[in-house]
Amino acid sequence: MTFNEHYSQNSLNYAKELRKNMTDFEQRLWYYLRAKRFLGLKFKRQAPIGSYIVDFLCKEAKLIIELDGSGHLDEKQTKYDDKRDEYLKNLGYKVLRIYNNEFNEIDNVLEYIRINLPSPLIPLPREGNH
Repeated sequence: MTFNEHYSQNSLNYAKELRKNMTDFEQRLWYYLRAKRFLGLKFKRQAPIGSYIVDFLCKEAKLIIELDGSGHLDEKQTKYDDKRDEYLKNLGYKVLRIYNNEFNEIDNVLEYIRINLPSPLIPLPREGNH
């Protein structure tokens, strides 16, 4: 953990609670990301960074994936998300936001994540490579 990623015990406890109560969409994506199933990359779920909890984090790729429902379209929530994303970007992370309604085609979601990985980490596509 770098200095900028320090988090409180409260954040860690909250992250643990979120892991126990993942949404259907989070559970579905987690199936593909866990255990290095996705391109051999290690992802964490509900990971604390500073005072924030991110849905999925790949430190190796400096990538954060956020799954958003319709509540994130609210103006107040959008402003909060923008502030949060700016903080995370200042730590060197790329933040991908994926809306729940995009989950009809999981292969498209996984491809979107793949093409947004930093260049040295993008492996050539292989048949059945999730």
